[in-house]
Parts: sequence; structure tokens; C-alpha cells
Amino acid sequence: MKGPTGVMALVLAETTAGGTFFLFVTPLWSEVRMGFFYLTGGIILVMALATAGTAAAAQTPGDSDAHVAVILSLVTAGATLAWMLLAIAKQTTVSRIVGVATVPLSIAMLYAFARTGDESTLLSFFQLLAGAVFIGAVLDGLLLGHWYLTERKLPRRPILRMTWSLIGAVVLEAIAVALGGFGAPSDTSVSQAISPILTVAGVASWIAIGMVALTGLIAVFIRITLQGDRPAAVQSATGFFYLAVITAFTAEVAAKVHFLP
Repeated sequence: MKGPTGVMALVLAETTAGGTFFLFVTPLWSEVRMGFFYLTGGIILVMALATAGTAAAAQTPGDSDAHVAVILSLVTAGATLAWMLLAIAKQTTVSRIVGVATVPLSIAMLYAFARTGDESTLLSFFQLLAGAVFIGAVLDGLLLGHWYLTERKLPRRPILRMTWSLIGAVVLEAIAVALGGFGAPSDTSVSQAISPILTVAGVASWIAIGMVALTGLIAVFIRITLQGDRPAAVQSATGFFYLAVITAFTAEVAAKVHFLP
């Protein structure tokens, strides 16, 4: 894969995998109503389809790894749609099994994308996994914060857990960005198409580190906000999650500028 479209495909793949991970690996299934799963699942479905579309558009001739990544993106989208339909049909147990199965599917998708990178597959895979946890915690945290407006008796435990997950994800993402290096992108046309600022040698990685640190600061503000018992505390935390979406997305785009050959 090449070009800005390839960079966007990577970020969308991370969003798909991260959103899926926090939806099914955390205890949300026994804490929130199914409506939250429909909401989050619908967004993940759109992200998975967008991943397949952008990856297909960025695919270069003969790039078999990108082709596999496109297929796995579509399979993940299909599995997501399947568990949602099963849930609607009241097949709760089967729906949950299929939903949990989308987690390894999305990880396999990330591995396929890692093989398209310009670095070693292992390092690229770690960077994508870290990015998925990072942006997935932000996405699911934002949606969960909004869900408190619908399910007002929901205890603070889920959003507190998501906040701590975001804090941990910030540390993981900072390590991943640092391991990615601070050199100039190999293809300056890509960074030029995204932003002229990113063409300066090494500046993309510094922007990524700065945005990750800012996201960490926002996560600390979220945790402080949730210390109070005020009903509006969750709404304030959700507002901070909106800011985290902006900083996390910016960090991931900057970090992936020199990911592709």
C-alpha cells in the first residue's frame, strides 16, 4: 500500500480492531444494555468496511499482503454484522460467541496490515496493536460516556475502567511511537499530501509523541472529573473524550506517515 489512502487504511484498521477489543474483552456484556452493542457495533461495521475500501484503493499491483488485509477487513465486517443480526434475533449466546470471535479476526487483520509496513513485521505489528488499543479506548470511552445519557442508572465502574484503559494505552502508544524512530519519512509525497509540516525530517514522530502526551493529560483530567458524585461528572468526562478523539486521531496519522514503504 502507498499514499495517504494507505495511511488512512491503517488508522481505520486500528479503530476497527480497538473498538472490537474493548467491546468484547471487557465485562460490558453484563453491564450495559444491548443498545450500546448495537451502537458500537454499527460504528465498527462502518469502520471495517471503510478499512477494506481504503486499503483496496491504496493497494499496489502484486501486493498480496494488502490483498489479504482487504479480505480480512471484509470478513471482520461480515462477522460484526452477523453478531448484530443474531443479537436482534435474540440469539444472545451465539451472538456473543461470534462477537468474541471478531477480536482474533481483527488482530489477524492488523497482522496482515503489518506485513505491508516498511519495518520488520514484528515491530509493525506491535505498533498497530498499540495504536488499536490507544484509539479503541478513546472511541469506546466516548460512546460509553454518551450511553450514560440513555442508561442513567449505569454505575461509574465501566467508564472508570475505560479511563484507566486509556491511561495504560497512552503509555503503550508512546513506546510504540518511540520504537518507530524519529527519522524522515521515506516517501515525502505522502506526508506532503497529508500536511506540509510533516515533510520536515522527524517532525511527524514528535507530533505523534506530543499528541499522545496530550491525550494522556486529557485522560488524567477525565479521571479527576469522575472523582465527584455529581451527575454531570460523566457528561464532563464525555466532553474530554471528544478532545481525546481529536488528539488520538492526529497522533495515529502522524505516527503512520513513515509506516509504509
